[in-house]
Amino acid sequence: MADSNSIATPVEPPRGIFQARVDDKGRLKLPADLKEYVISWGERKVFVTSLDLVTARIYPNALWKDNQKFFEEFKDDPDAAEDVAFTADDTGGDCDMDDQGRVLIPQELRRALAIENQPVWLQCFQGVIHIYSKAVYEERKRRASERLQDKVRLLRQKGLK
Repeated sequence: MADSNSIATPVEPPRGIFQARVDDKGRLKLPADLKEYVISWGERKVFVTSLDLVTARIYPNALWKDNQKFFEEFKDDPDAAEDVAFTADDTGGDCDMDDQGRVLIPQELRRALAIENQPVWLQCFQGVIHIYSKAVYEERKRRASERLQDKVRLLRQKGLK
């Protein structure tokens, strides 16, 4: 299986959560930091999809190709791999980011996640840009805050600075 570490990323992923909006034509205008991050992938063509029908994701093509190979070679539960790959293909699509940093979210994906003409929240994680609807963002925020002091204490015991 190809190693996803083979993707050169000269620009570090931006930290933080960014708010944006999917416009009435299905375009997501990336904030400047995220636009530069995508440009650093070496191409403006991206794959926009969802693996779980909860969160959309913007993948660099090289990383998505690694995922496709992973699906093909996954032997622990081939049906699971086939189903996730099917979902990604069914809701996803290739897109070229334009000069203004806009990425077209496939119509099927916009509808499945209820993000048509809606605000969204963006986060870089594991080399991918995650897109959260308002409902998903609020739920993640709620879940993250539960027992937060306990979580911080555990992580500090394990080496978090």
